[in-house]
Amino acid sequence: MTPQELLDLYAAGENNFKGVTLIGADLSRADLIGANLQGADLENANLTLAFLTRVNLQRANLLRAQLPGANLNQANLAKANLSDANLHGATLQGCDLRSAHLTLADLMDANLVEADLRNVDMSGANLTGACLRGANFRQENRNYAANLRGANLRHADLEGANLRGANLANVNLSQANLTYVSLRGANLQGADLRGVTLVGANLSDAILTDANLMGSDLTDVLANRANFSGVNLDQSILKGARLAEAQLTQATLIGSILTLAQMNRCDLSRTDLSRADLQDASLVEAYLGRTNLMEANLTNAILTRAELSSTNLLSAILTGTTMPDGSIHT
Repeated sequence: MTPQELLDLYAAGENNFKGVTLIGADLSRADLIGANLQGADLENANLTLAFLTRVNLQRANLLRAQLPGANLNQANLAKANLSDANLHGATLQGCDLRSAHLTLADLMDANLVEADLRNVDMSGANLTGACLRGANFRQENRNYAANLRGANLRHADLEGANLRGANLANVNLSQANLTYVSLRGANLQGADLRGVTLVGANLSDAILTDANLMGSDLTDVLANRANFSGVNLDQSILKGARLAEAQLTQATLIGSILTLAQMNRCDLSRTDLSRADLQDASLVEAYLGRTNLMEANLTNAILTRAELSSTNLLSAILTGTTMPDGSIHT
């Protein structure tokens, strides 16, 4: 079937093009709203600015397809192959992309608001400036999780997205908006999170070892049992953060704001908290072996039963601090 034959049939009322072969076809600006292209072979096809709202492209082959500016709102792309496809500026709002392959795809400035991205493979994809508000990446089980390893999400808007259990190792999320995002149990090892906004986000049980969070905003973040070992959190805001039993060994939090933070039973061994603001923070039973608290402000902080025997407290402010033995420092 030629591209023109398909368009003529569609114009005549035909809707079912299941399994059609249109390799390299030019369908730019085509109107195929609601068409059934399930299992179609559209490798290298040109669908620039095409109208594909509610199209069924389940299991379709769109390898290296050109889809810049295309409208795919509410389309079904479950298990479709979009590897190396060009979706720059495309609209995929409410799209079903479960188990789709988007490795190395260009999704720069794409609209993926409330898209279903469970088990999607976006490893190496370019999502710079993409809008993923309310998108669902939630892990279904250990073998069914979204993979964004090595993806570029710089300046992306993911507010309210569900990334529970997602693989975000080595991802570039610098300057991204992750407000109220669920990253529970996610893998963010080595990720670039400089200047990211994680206000109210859920990072419980997440792995962030060796990630860079310098200058980030983690106000009211929930990160119980999270692993921040070796993380750079210099000049970051963690006001009201909940970090019970979190691992922060060898992390750097120089000049960070941790007022009202809950850090009970937290492992802070060899952590650099010099010049950090820990006013009113709770560090009950925290382990501070060889921790650097030089010039830190611990006014009214609670250190009941904390391990401080090898902690550097040189020039630290301890006014009203509850010491490990329960006494109040004056």
